[in-house]
Amino acid sequence: MNHSEPLWRPPPDASEHSQLGQFWRKAEARAGRTFEDYAALHRWSVDDREAFWGLYAEFADIQFDRTAERVKGPDRMPGTAWFPGARLNYAQNLLRRRDGHTALIAVTEDGVTAEVSYRQLRRQVECCADAMREAGIGSGDRVAGMVSNGVEAVVALLAGASIGAVWSACSPDFGAEAALARLGQISPKLLIASASYCYGGRRYDCLDTVRTVAGELPSLRQVVVVDREGEAIADPGWVAWHEFLDRADATPLAFASLPFDHPLYILYSSGTTGPPKCMVHGAGGSLIQHRKEHQLHTDVTPDDVMLYVTTCGWMMWNWLVTGLAAGCTLVLYDGSAAHPTLSRLWRLIDELDITIFGTSAPFLETCMRRRTPTWAHPSLRAVLSTGSPLSPSAFSWTQAAAGADVRISSIAGGTDLVSCFVLGNPLLPVYAGEIQCLGLGMDVAAFDAAGQPVVDSQGELVCRRPFPSMPVRFWNDSDGRAYREAYFETYPGVWHHGDFIEITPRGGVVMYGRSDATLNPGGVRIGTAEIYRPLERIDWVADALAAGMTRGASEEIVLFVVVGDDVGLSRARVGELRDVIRREASPRHAPRRVVQVPDVPRTRNGKLAELAVTRILRGEGVPNREALANPECLDAFERARDTLLAAAAK
Repeated sequence: MNHSEPLWRPPPDASEHSQLGQFWRKAEARAGRTFEDYAALHRWSVDDREAFWGLYAEFADIQFDRTAERVKGPDRMPGTAWFPGARLNYAQNLLRRRDGHTALIAVTEDGVTAEVSYRQLRRQVECCADAMREAGIGSGDRVAGMVSNGVEAVVALLAGASIGAVWSACSPDFGAEAALARLGQISPKLLIASASYCYGGRRYDCLDTVRTVAGELPSLRQVVVVDREGEAIADPGWVAWHEFLDRADATPLAFASLPFDHPLYILYSSGTTGPPKCMVHGAGGSLIQHRKEHQLHTDVTPDDVMLYVTTCGWMMWNWLVTGLAAGCTLVLYDGSAAHPTLSRLWRLIDELDITIFGTSAPFLETCMRRRTPTWAHPSLRAVLSTGSPLSPSAFSWTQAAAGADVRISSIAGGTDLVSCFVLGNPLLPVYAGEIQCLGLGMDVAAFDAAGQPVVDSQGELVCRRPFPSMPVRFWNDSDGRAYREAYFETYPGVWHHGDFIEITPRGGVVMYGRSDATLNPGGVRIGTAEIYRPLERIDWVADALAAGMTRGASEEIVLFVVVGDDVGLSRARVGELRDVIRREASPRHAPRRVVQVPDVPRTRNGKLAELAVTRILRGEGVPNREALANPECLDAFERARDTLLAAAAK
């Protein structure tokens, strides 16, 4: 991929005024040499990890109760000790601001529901922490949330973190089976749950699900229900959120002094290929990694208003909340991003003077396909996109929609590291279809089939050296075997992430999708994103998913298409699809079979569930269907498989 002209260039004074520019100058002073470009700065950050992370902790003014013996122990993947001997508290670092500046703005489909200042937030955390202690919650105990993205979730996380409890959440739209597949593994003592939630203009009651989940968690000591005015919470022993926090004489907020790697929260894999993995993330590693990405790569300042559209069950929520450490304002949006129209969020940017807008690539792609009206957004200066690769066309559309001065930052990482491997940069140009740079301190490479690093060629995303936000461990994985198998089985001592990427000669990154969904027709590996990109030019294609189906010793590409009009999938249209893919990708990319389906499966975070379809085409079952946002659509793929097999047998 070679887009010669950038969509965006940094202003001439970017180095002088950006926090990355300021850090760059301090790094040069620390290293005693000049870094002629970002590649040189990045190389220093991974070659001298102790100097880089030590300097960044100073630059970010991470608040330690006790300083570390050193920045890191010996390199081990996994197992490197970061800031050994240090003591800190995650919540203390996020609640350092105590004035009347707005900390949180909670918004639903209907509008703003709450605004909370830093002073008010601290008071709510104080009351919640006092209530947690009274309920018997202490350091290391798990606090579970089945809660909407609102002020209550942030307060609960910070209150738990202040006393050393471990937070874990899933979205309130999860069914009982999906919630128990996650929360049932960690034996929480406290459950905080929403009584209902609103999505797409409809309100959904959650209490029956909460009852089922609570009944299957014998470890619970207390259920707290976040209710709306007029909702009755009649279950014996349950308490309403406002009653839980009603503490005029709450004990003054105190922060437990904890080791750097003390568990902060437990996150889960998607669960679409087996039981969800429980990833335990440490407080210090999450804090310093998020601060680096906010401060250096996103340039978040106390003056910013930052929105990332997410649920509490997606790691981007955890990433967003750490933004409080910058002293900025966070916008918590709960509901459908497309209700009542796709313009809802774009209007919200102007209503709340949002400066940093984060969303999913599927949302931007949908806006582009449906020609969502665009206009200038005076406050906006950055758009962040993740969840799946953002196509070159969507890059260009978003640039036009957001404004010429707005930086479009596609970012990519995952729940596994609760952060990013590759992301934006306020000092580099933006090229369509290309993530700007490798993250500082992250020794990312693309490995070819022989396990060798390659540039300007597709390969497996790996990280060759340890980083602070690696999971502390997996829950219930006493010997670490599941952890090692998840990331270090393919390349011993090297983190294998499972994404198919290309690092460009200028240092950018192109994402091609999950490597476990990579297609292999004729022995040539093809990233599914290469098939999807040409389809953007076809108006009647509303969505698509490509998967491989084995025929003897070979693999054929099957393309499943959602048609966006009433015409359907005619022979002429199938020919059009194949022609555009052959022309803009290659003949190898052209699908052997094209099948119309009413919908394509996605995870609850909006990612295409390609592996689920691959399993169906192989005749295998799809475990944990409730982990999908729309599991009912898999029935169409099972029927399609039977039809394809019958046709092949003739």
